[in-house]
Amino acid sequence: MSVYSYEVVDNNGNLTVGEIEADDFSKATRKLREKGYLIIDIKETKSLIKISMFNIPRKVKLGELSLFSRQLAAMLDAGIPLTRALFTLSKQIPNPTFKKTVSEIASNVEGGFSFTEAISAHPKIFNTLYVGMIQAGEVGGTLEKSLLRLSDQLQKDKSLRDNIRTASFYPTLVLAFACIIFTIMMVFVVPIFVNMFPAGTELPMLTKIVVSLSDMIRGYWYLWVIAIVAIMSGIRYYLKSPMGSYKWDKFKLKLPVFGELIHKAVLARFSRTLSTLLSGGIPVLQALEVSGAASGNLIVAEAVNNALEKIQEGRSIAEPLDESGMFPPMAIHMISVGEETGSLSTLLTKIAEFFEDEVTTMTKGLTSLLEPILLIVIGILVGGMVMALYLPIFTAITTVGG
Repeated sequence: MSVYSYEVVDNNGNLTVGEIEADDFSKATRKLREKGYLIIDIKETKSLIKISMFNIPRKVKLGELSLFSRQLAAMLDAGIPLTRALFTLSKQIPNPTFKKTVSEIASNVEGGFSFTEAISAHPKIFNTLYVGMIQAGEVGGTLEKSLLRLSDQLQKDKSLRDNIRTASFYPTLVLAFACIIFTIMMVFVVPIFVNMFPAGTELPMLTKIVVSLSDMIRGYWYLWVIAIVAIMSGIRYYLKSPMGSYKWDKFKLKLPVFGELIHKAVLARFSRTLSTLLSGGIPVLQALEVSGAASGNLIVAEAVNNALEKIQEGRSIAEPLDESGMFPPMAIHMISVGEETGSLSTLLTKIAEFFEDEVTTMTKGLTSLLEPILLIVIGILVGGMVMALYLPIFTAITTVGG
């Protein structure tokens, strides 16, 4: 059960707003129509369903959305009506969350809603870019082309994210493995060696530190668990706040090696999104605003929003973007040429392809670069532990031998 806020016109022509409870979007609209209301706007405000481990909705992945868009475009191009195509696809989708969503969209389209209005009710699945492209396609009678452009955009976005994930997977895995080794040695190995130290042996400072840390972890493990959970929760909460998100995005761009990789990925996503929107007939200012938000980085989005104000004053697109310092000269030059020649969408696609190739190349090189560095870090960690544990034993043996 969910709560939907609505804006309707009643039988007397009066504008009315309110809330209504219903199992899903289509049932909410049906209840309002049965009362004789003309629906102006309706959206879900909160869910009354108790979440358990059995009914947590599955996330709709970019690959699933891309495949849906391409299949829908193919069915529409074959002459199949939109409603029938949506009902057919809803039966073939394996993801239960997406399956239910497409089924609701089909019911709403059949009930008189436009396709744009139907997907707008599900912003967690269909973002502003998707809704804008569909709206442009419906108005211009090119819905099939818009869906194909969206499919390509989503697939490229997925590939870009996969490359970033691949680059970060190896160091994350190695560091996690190092943490596990460190914990095992502290909890199980160090106590064994402590019992082997000869009585009265003066322990080196490094050994004292390792033994004290082991005693703290074993004696107050619950405090360590609480502290780790509290720190992780605090970091997660902070990163979700507006200030935290902004500072985190700024920090990511300044990271050594990874900062350049993330920057190029963000520029690739921005360029391709803007190209897709302009190809779909979206006005330049609206396309820039959506593309900045869809870039995935608040710093770039802020630079684009600042540029929008100057573009509205009559300046070109390239000049304020260049002044932001977030776009390299190559990209600025191609945008400027695109404006002058009327081929901005095409050149933006070229820019996106260039940065996507750069991201792919950097991803492959990062693994080769990070592998020896991480092995050295683990070697120092394990070697330091071994030295701290064996040093008292060697000292005692040397003393007895002398």
